[in-house]
Amino acid sequence: MIELYPWDNCRMKITPQCVVALSWVLKDTLGEVLDELDEPVEFLLGGNDLLAKIEESLQGHEAGDKVDLHLEPEQAFGDYDENFVFLEPRNLFPAELEEGMTFDGQALPQGSNPETPQHLIYTVTDIYPEHVVLDGNHPLAGIAIRLSLVVEGVREASVDEIGQGSLGTGFFKLEADESPQPGSDTLH
Repeated sequence: MIELYPWDNCRMKITPQCVVALSWVLKDTLGEVLDELDEPVEFLLGGNDLLAKIEESLQGHEAGDKVDLHLEPEQAFGDYDENFVFLEPRNLFPAELEEGMTFDGQALPQGSNPETPQHLIYTVTDIYPEHVVLDGNHPLAGIAIRLSLVVEGVREASVDEIGQGSLGTGFFKLEADESPQPGSDTLH
């Protein structure tokens, strides 16, 4: 017997608290593809998985529907804030440091600027001999985006999923990698 995905053969409409399987193409306003999700990924509506405007736009749709959205920065990843960019001494970081690595604001190396907000995730954007540039903005901050969604499936959320508030899918929020990198237990 072939096992079906939990959303197969289901014509449930999207409600304020359910699980939706989505695929998409994400573009900037010039039409450049920023991300493409070919295989469906499940997200919890009514939790922390999706942006509010996306959840609002999906309401009442069902499997097979297509939803095209244009999101301004304030509806998506926010405006770019130069106050979230910090220069930190290079010697605080391990030799293996590479551009694109991320740090949880609560786990920055000892000696980092105490003014650095701890609730942000910082991406290493530049490495110089004397300093490192850490950017706490989401990589898509300040960018208007076009999102073409396909609803691949809809199902009821379990009590556990609702209680967790997320299915753990972090595309719409920047999260540090949980696996430690060589040479430091604070590098993500």
